[in-house]
Amino acid sequence: MSLLDSINSPEDLRQFSRDELATLATELRTFLVESVAKTGGHLASNLGVIELTIALHYVFNTPDDRLVWDVGHQTYPHKILTGRRAAMSALRKPSGIAGFPRRGESPYDTFGTGHSSTSISAALGMAIAAKQAGLARHCVAIIGDGAMTAGMAFEALNNAGAMEANLLVILNDNDMSISNNVGALNNYLARLLSGRFYDSVRRSGKKVLDVMPSPVKEFAKRAEEHAKGMVSPSGTLFEEFGFNYIGPIDGHDIDTLVDTLSNIRELKGMQFLHIVTQKGKGFEPAEDDPNKYHGVSKFDPNNGISHTASSAKTYTQVFSDWLVDMADKDANLVAITPAMCDGSGLNAFAEKYPNRYFDVGIAEQHALTFAAGMACDGLKPVVAIYSTFLQRAYDQLIHDVALQNLDVLFAIDRAGLVGADGPTHAGSFDLSYLRCIPNIVIMAPSDENECRQMLTTGFNYQGVAAVRYPRGTGTGAVIETKLAPLPIGKGEVVKKSSVKKGKRVAILAFGSMLSPALQASSILGCSVANMRFIKPLDIDLIASLAKSHDLIVTIEENAAMGGAGAAVLESMQLLHLHNPTLCLGLPDSFIEHGVHATMLAECGLDGDGIVAAITKKLNITF
Repeated sequence: MSLLDSINSPEDLRQFSRDELATLATELRTFLVESVAKTGGHLASNLGVIELTIALHYVFNTPDDRLVWDVGHQTYPHKILTGRRAAMSALRKPSGIAGFPRRGESPYDTFGTGHSSTSISAALGMAIAAKQAGLARHCVAIIGDGAMTAGMAFEALNNAGAMEANLLVILNDNDMSISNNVGALNNYLARLLSGRFYDSVRRSGKKVLDVMPSPVKEFAKRAEEHAKGMVSPSGTLFEEFGFNYIGPIDGHDIDTLVDTLSNIRELKGMQFLHIVTQKGKGFEPAEDDPNKYHGVSKFDPNNGISHTASSAKTYTQVFSDWLVDMADKDANLVAITPAMCDGSGLNAFAEKYPNRYFDVGIAEQHALTFAAGMACDGLKPVVAIYSTFLQRAYDQLIHDVALQNLDVLFAIDRAGLVGADGPTHAGSFDLSYLRCIPNIVIMAPSDENECRQMLTTGFNYQGVAAVRYPRGTGTGAVIETKLAPLPIGKGEVVKKSSVKKGKRVAILAFGSMLSPALQASSILGCSVANMRFIKPLDIDLIASLAKSHDLIVTIEENAAMGGAGAAVLESMQLLHLHNPTLCLGLPDSFIEHGVHATMLAECGLDGDGIVAAITKKLNITF
């Protein structure tokens, strides 16, 4: 039996000798590669935290001691060591374990994540709760250097410095390379600086200095900062926040990790440990190209990812092509992304127009106000952002962009359900939270070509415009090369009712729901309208269909509550139209991860589901 096979909980791990931990790390790394190769998921980031995860569970008494992982992309080793090794075969599958920490999944998942930069705030809250309860509990936040670009992380650091609580923040530096020189000397100094003797001397020295004149205290403080600054210049920043900075150390040296964490465990107050790791560590393809292996589908662990040719373009690729084509024609176009260059399809643009491409890091609030500033002085910003991440900048969207009616286009990717990534990444609410904002045009394409047309429409529009499109491919529509706009606020009837007698039904389809609406129509003979615009709505089309049909059905891949269907109901009320109306959309619940098509069917948003809902409403059988 391997060491890994004998672990059912961290308690089993703590029975190992120190000498066995390196062997365990090798076994865990091998298992992780083989497991993700079968299921898909996040790989490079998880390979980079193998040793850290082992050391944390070895040193701290989890789950009583709290580990709070930022983002959650890197928690597969954590799941494996906390009793979910067998469950990895169903990772991100229906009824299987999630790809991110989930409080309901395990007591070791102390905080649910999926969006970045929340760990320090959450861990600080837990540390204060422990203090209030009189518990000697350790609270640890593990945050990556990318997540440290978000203002929320620094808000938490600033607040933590004013609190008297026991908190350890671990900065996993695997991309920005805040400190390049990590070696034996750094590891030795980290052990020394994290030791109780040094801490005792440090605290005693502060007590002595408290009664000394201010110039003496300031000199001593600067001397300590200078000494630490010779090891890591970045350390002084965190010292200013009130943390005791330790590091940087090699995040793959498990002996140093265990020694340092064991020392820190005995310290009181705010501690900051800086470790340096390598994404994809131990799997050569992922080491060579960690971005490619960030999120992967199934692959051969012996050969790595194989590319399969596909003629179908994803909506993201449609946006990518459009962005370059439009930039060729308009020199004022600039593109902004909050750390999602690959995912949002900006690589081609960034390569061709590097001076017009701006990756602002994981800083969605800044991204929107940055775009607003550009728009104030003549540029035309295109903000490429996931629906779920736009939620993080809602105030900036309203106050800094829409209130000033600035000329900004939002290309909103991953609208609707997103399959295996689950509720943390689902774009279930954008129509609801966007349509209540004045000064905004909102569009949803029914196919790839319409997506290109809507992007052109939004770019040409002088004001705030948003195009929301789903993940993956569409219907396979032929994509025109010309940059042709659509008339704003106009939908179209794509199929007229074939019912000669009985109830006449009109389906108003928004965006991706046009295809299943047409499937339902082929059975029921309904009229089908491609609404295209959520705001402004095509009021004339709604009125016309209401007058000639007995039942109005709206369908959208967005929360039904407050979404496009609700907008139709509001408009019908204003028009004094009293047709029976059926609004189909995502239910009032968070929908778990799974296969996208299956998830839609379970929500009643496929052809069969639409037929079932309409026949039930009409009380007929078919």
